[in-house]
Amino acid sequence: MNDPAISIALVGSGGSGVMTAGSLLLEAAGRAGLYGMMSRSSGPQIRGGEAAALLRISTRPVFCLGNRFDFLVAIDWANAERFAAEIPLDTESTIVGDDDIPDEFSASGATFKEVSFKRLAAQSAGLRPNMIALGLIGSAIGLPPGELEAVAKKLLDHKGKATVEASVSALSIGAATLDGLKTIDIKTESVAELWNISGNEAAGLGAVRGGVRFVAAYPITPATEMLEWLAPALEKIGGTLVQAEDELASVNQLIGASFGGTPSLTATSGPGLALMTESIGLAVASETPVVVVNVMRGGPSTGIPTKSEQSDLNIALYGLHGDAPHLVVAPLSVSDCLFSAQWAVHLAETLQTAAIVLSDQSLAQTRAVIPRPVDVFFGARRAVQTEAWEDYERYATVPGGVSPMALPGLTGCQYTADGLEHNTQGTPSSRVEDHARQLDKRRDKLALHDYGDHWAHIDGNGPMAIITWGSSLAPVEEAVETLAPEGIALRVIAPRLLMPVQPERMAAALEGVETALVVEQSHGGQFFHYIRAFYAPECELHSMARPGPLPIRPADVTHAIREQWRGS
Repeated sequence: MNDPAISIALVGSGGSGVMTAGSLLLEAAGRAGLYGMMSRSSGPQIRGGEAAALLRISTRPVFCLGNRFDFLVAIDWANAERFAAEIPLDTESTIVGDDDIPDEFSASGATFKEVSFKRLAAQSAGLRPNMIALGLIGSAIGLPPGELEAVAKKLLDHKGKATVEASVSALSIGAATLDGLKTIDIKTESVAELWNISGNEAAGLGAVRGGVRFVAAYPITPATEMLEWLAPALEKIGGTLVQAEDELASVNQLIGASFGGTPSLTATSGPGLALMTESIGLAVASETPVVVVNVMRGGPSTGIPTKSEQSDLNIALYGLHGDAPHLVVAPLSVSDCLFSAQWAVHLAETLQTAAIVLSDQSLAQTRAVIPRPVDVFFGARRAVQTEAWEDYERYATVPGGVSPMALPGLTGCQYTADGLEHNTQGTPSSRVEDHARQLDKRRDKLALHDYGDHWAHIDGNGPMAIITWGSSLAPVEEAVETLAPEGIALRVIAPRLLMPVQPERMAAALEGVETALVVEQSHGGQFFHYIRAFYAPECELHSMARPGPLPIRPADVTHAIREQWRGS
């Protein structure tokens, strides 16, 4: 594939402003009509320490990091070698920074240009090394200087005129620092309506659009930014966000708010989801809709809080004790975080159950310039009992399995909603027939629902299929595009709805496929085993499972496909 994109890595120690510089560069690119994305990487200490902003900017939408980096710009080299595996360089790359470059980078054979950003900043009061670096790289890739100045003024205006002037001066110094630096022309002629948004922000917007008006959560990396976005957004529309004392309290507050009729949501990561599982089971048993957004990170236990991995699949699918049918939805891109969160709220409310949204650090903390997502409206809402009824049966067995839910205060419609098995009125019962009836009810309402084409992204055709999910879709699609000129015809299947499974739809998607490669970012091949267990495809099934923290890159998938294609 003729890649029109340029990849840039900015590294520096805590407080050096790496993320600020990266964010400004991405925003300036968007203002110039370019697409792009920025993922972030930092050490396990989360705050402070080394940091890296990893960007890819292009004339067309990009959704994953490339196979290599064109530029590595080091504001300083403190612990930067820890990112060496995440920043692949080659002889066509350019490194800019102080001359104490770590061996891990110098061994790449990349061209080195010595620039001491701290020394340049020390020449005049108020100059910041990161703004000088921003001016340099902006000039190198051909961004209009006015765009960088505009975003810098927008960000720093509240700090006063002197700070703004110093920043503009720093940008000019950076732009004039190096002569002969390789420039890649990535200018575009047309400017579409573009959004600059992160996956966490998109999921928050989707939740609000879905009707969520109550959020209770405990901060946790990498889900916290979703909560930070939701707090002011909910306040503007009459909603509420509560910071609970822990994950146990937060999920139980959701159940209480939803029991009162308010669509409710929390956001967490793997350790928090582990604590919430008993209460999620309570939501399933009591048929109280709640949404839990789980932003996956490296595990097990505390794992690697700042790196991505798709290894919470098993706990999301199987982590509830007993027979507890529930929904599991996985967004496929930064943009899709909006749709998937909105859809999950709609499904939870419509089917009166718990929905787990499986995002991950790669999607959630990536900031991307993307085409405006298509507006989607779901008309169905929670079935609510509206009239007083002396013989009200909250858990009556009805066609479709979804019985109307009475809200507190409706005359004659009081009922018990707890974790004990119950009869149709909600009275606790251990009778065989009551247990069997309610088990069937909770199963059937999910199994009988028509999820439509939203259940999966399906594209292409051919005798070989790539089955993937979540953030792994982007490198798969880029690999497929790369291989197309070689005559390798591929079908891509990426389920968005992971539970309940859709065997008939998957069978139709795999019709005519002779061999399939399952691509995922986990060590144990959790998604591979899920596909094999629930869908038992007739085609030959192979696994490409890579654990984090390194991202799956298009070249990794391309290599695996070529190997499989030759062997098939």
